[in-house]
Amino acid sequence: MSDFDSVITLLKKYDQEHIIKFWNKLGEKQKAFLLEDIHELNIPEVVEMFKKTLENMNTNQQKLDNRMNPIPAELYGAVNRSPKELLIKYKQMGLEQISQGKVGVLLMAGGQGTRLGVNYPKGMYDVGLPSHKSLFRIQGERIRCLIRLANKNFGSCKGLPWFIMTSEHTMEPTRKYFKENNYFGLDEKKIIFFEQYMLPAFTFDGKIIMESISKISKSPDGNGGIYKALRDRNVLDEIKRLGVQYLHAHSVDNILVKVADPIFIGYCITKNAECGAKVVEKAYPSEPLGVICEVDGKFQVVEYSEITENTAEKRNPDGRLTFSAGNICNHFFTTEFLNNVAYKYNSKLKLHIAKKKIPYVKDDGTVCKPDEPNGIKMEKFIFDVFEFCNRLAVWEVEREEEFSALKNADVPNGKDNPRTARLDVFSLHRKFVEKSGGKFKTENIECEISPLLSYSGEDLKHLVDGKIFDSVLELKSAEEISNNKTSNIN
Repeated sequence: MSDFDSVITLLKKYDQEHIIKFWNKLGEKQKAFLLEDIHELNIPEVVEMFKKTLENMNTNQQKLDNRMNPIPAELYGAVNRSPKELLIKYKQMGLEQISQGKVGVLLMAGGQGTRLGVNYPKGMYDVGLPSHKSLFRIQGERIRCLIRLANKNFGSCKGLPWFIMTSEHTMEPTRKYFKENNYFGLDEKKIIFFEQYMLPAFTFDGKIIMESISKISKSPDGNGGIYKALRDRNVLDEIKRLGVQYLHAHSVDNILVKVADPIFIGYCITKNAECGAKVVEKAYPSEPLGVICEVDGKFQVVEYSEITENTAEKRNPDGRLTFSAGNICNHFFTTEFLNNVAYKYNSKLKLHIAKKKIPYVKDDGTVCKPDEPNGIKMEKFIFDVFEFCNRLAVWEVEREEEFSALKNADVPNGKDNPRTARLDVFSLHRKFVEKSGGKFKTENIECEISPLLSYSGEDLKHLVDGKIFDSVLELKSAEEISNNKTSNIN
């Protein structure tokens, strides 16, 4: 049987033969491309996924109120409820692990900047800080700063490997951008790029949608696709080879993220956690932020839409919301747990669906852009592994210090956009300066501190103590100043 005959047999078996409906109209290159598309897709697997997703969608409509409990207090720590000595202990423990090369960073950077109005990876976006640093550069320089701090505290540092998950569309531009920027001064050998997988879009009745007569409509499989990608792209083997035991995973679009935060890492290790989650306290009961809790004795993120208003508004005797642990896609994993997920539990991960307007090929071979949702896109979420975790640690941080998402283009009074990201950086950095003895003439002065100079506000006193600033303040490292850049500190 020829390759094409076996493909026909496969497609017929799974009721997907429409994929080759226009075969006779295709050129040789198009035919080869389509066959490769079909082989890469694993038709039996994705059709089974679609069926499971539909079943879950139809059975999981009930509210979760009666099955929910908050995270046990002994597993729920918080920056603002921990004594300073304990935070110092966690930080030293985290820095020691970094110095020994046992910590790595897992960055989810598959997103394009489409909603920001650009056609390049979101990590390359410049929100308009005085330095005009991109998200990638800010995060890379934070890693460099941690390496310096670990070196300073423990006499050496074996490095902090950076594992970057891209998508089909962001892989090449991301690689090129890192190379053009000299990997932000990091060791190129310890930056590993890998690509997440794609899933096809389906019609509501289970037919794979064609983007053109020779191309299947696909989209990235969500941030939960990281586990399959780590396994099948051999990144777990590289993590093991490098001796990494703990990983900090986060998405690229949080401009305030404390990359490989040593306090968080130290806290999770102290709790002997397999998996950890940073959270922020929900601002108000109906805030559209998923909360981490227990459901039927297993850890889970529950969306606001999955509970009633009464449960969302429940409060403890101290006045805090009972279900307040807002999930911000910021996690800790042991390498051992990642291996377990990848090899034992990946096939059990939930699939979430989104009903979308998906361009499709009509019977005459032309492409149509629908006005109403006509199909389903499936994706996995990174936090859906919580249910497989025996020891989860939750660490609550201050929102204004650690969470400012970049999701949308600038519009008046908009949220999670370049303007809000920029203002959140200025506000936090002014606090760092004031804590170190500096003052500002007015409260809205722009202030940016280079991550190469300070990780979280330390080591600034000698630069700002006793000074009053009345114009834009950009604090740079000695290296940046010597690179033909000037500092505005007199």
